[in-house]
Amino acid sequence: MKFAARFHRMTACLAGAIALSACSLMEDSDTAALDIPESAAGEINQATMVDITRELSLDEFQGRMPGTIGEEKTVALLTERFEAAGLQPGNDGSWVQNVPLVEITGKDFAPLTIAGGETEIALNYGPDWVGVTYREDAETSLEASELVFVGYGINAPERDWNDYEGIDMTGKTAVILVNDPDFGTESLEGPFGGKAMTYYGRWTYKYEEAAKQGAAGAIIVHDTAPASYGWNVVESSWSGPQAYAQRGENAPPLTIMNGWVQKEAAEQIFAASGKDLAELSALAKTDGFEAVPLGLTASTSFANDIRTFESQNVIGILPGAERPDEYVIHTAHWDHLGICTAAPDGDNICNGAVDNATGTAALVALAEAHAKAGAPARSLVFLAVTAEESGLLGAHYYAQNPVFPLAQTVGGINMDAFLIAGESKDVTVVGPGKSQLDAFLEAALELDGRVSTPNPNPEAGYYYRSDHFAFAKRGVPMLYVDGGEDLIEGGREAGAAVAADYRENKYHGPKDEFDENWDWSGVMGDLQLFYRLGRMLATSTSWPNWNEGDEFRGTRDEDCEAAGAGCGA
Repeated sequence: MKFAARFHRMTACLAGAIALSACSLMEDSDTAALDIPESAAGEINQATMVDITRELSLDEFQGRMPGTIGEEKTVALLTERFEAAGLQPGNDGSWVQNVPLVEITGKDFAPLTIAGGETEIALNYGPDWVGVTYREDAETSLEASELVFVGYGINAPERDWNDYEGIDMTGKTAVILVNDPDFGTESLEGPFGGKAMTYYGRWTYKYEEAAKQGAAGAIIVHDTAPASYGWNVVESSWSGPQAYAQRGENAPPLTIMNGWVQKEAAEQIFAASGKDLAELSALAKTDGFEAVPLGLTASTSFANDIRTFESQNVIGILPGAERPDEYVIHTAHWDHLGICTAAPDGDNICNGAVDNATGTAALVALAEAHAKAGAPARSLVFLAVTAEESGLLGAHYYAQNPVFPLAQTVGGINMDAFLIAGESKDVTVVGPGKSQLDAFLEAALELDGRVSTPNPNPEAGYYYRSDHFAFAKRGVPMLYVDGGEDLIEGGREAGAAVAADYRENKYHGPKDEFDENWDWSGVMGDLQLFYRLGRMLATSTSWPNWNEGDEFRGTRDEDCEAAGAGCGA
């Protein structure tokens, strides 16, 4: 989990951006036919949570960076604890799925040169623009590629929207706005979900679609509000080593270069074209927008250091007693940042105790509880994925190469960083109203006597930023639920204070360390909720789907139809 996201959600709630009372999560009223069985509470061992979180946070694990001794120790520990919990190896007799990765580190960046106007513009790498290549090439060169403004860079037939209609992008560079055309609206109504960002607003989608269109390059115009983060985040995230999943046969096309430009730099580019960025940005929000050639070219070059290695996802399964070929999945990422920038005291190991030793430990604790209760009707899968911090790579690799067919995967629950904050009255739901899984969540919350708080700033698109998204993108309904914000002791103000302390002093730094004095009561309450959810889904006969109109509904329907025997057919 990117904890800054959670902090912003908390503070937004505190400010009153969203009503704080319990809400109905469901937008799709067609849930009456769902089979939602009740679930008794599970016997979840707090000692398991404490012991595994403590061990994964030790300095000898070196921050659990993929491809290091820290990975070896983590995989060995999880294999041992999954087996002791009563699981079986999840990958055809093996506890692991190998994940081939490539690390590409750009260097010797030339300026991004914009030519064709009255004067040439030279943008400096770092302060003005950043760029990477996904190609495993020692040298990257974008030469005099024609710039085309493609609005939000969206091709969504189901929404009757195509920013690329009527233009051949072969060899050209797409200039793209961040977020989607509904950004700035106050309601949840609109062709792209109103203020709630869709996947079409994410940079990952924009680069993928530009490549599909044959573009040589794709450049996103950074703007802090619609991006939900500043240029400092872009510059730090897109410089230095970048890890990617190695490409196999029949892989989708790639651009030569993907990058970002500062908004001020983009304004210079548009002015050199005789156009106004603000005016064209407003036009890009309208139905029928057509791409605008800028009459300029972009050029740059850089070298790349390339390293290939294998990491591992760890997979355990509790086979179902009645329908073992139907699967409910639990995910959490085991990796963290390894050796990092030192704290003032010289500590330079990012131990990642909260992020995400807690979530990794939760996989084992839940596995123990389910095994002790006995196998439910459906199989329960426990998947600890690698390289989340590098871009959800382990999750994406599994979803592209599933051990268990996605059309036979009922749905799932992702666990990413349990903040140690004490018991709460609520949970925070990221991406409410997307699928019929919300009905299962409401039933589980009622049994636990808790309520839900919706994501207070859905325009930031947090649903698309953790491991569950890799499955959602390929059609599998997934829940993303954070810990509560309304603490029993101290309310929302206390919750925001805990979040602020973690964000400012510990998040992605050497001080995210295990503390023997932690109060685990809130974590254990959240685990009880996740246990009920998993048990409900694993004993149900229903196949919850995405709500009608959701961007993942079409993928799920097509996958189920193609599979024939999948999705309960």
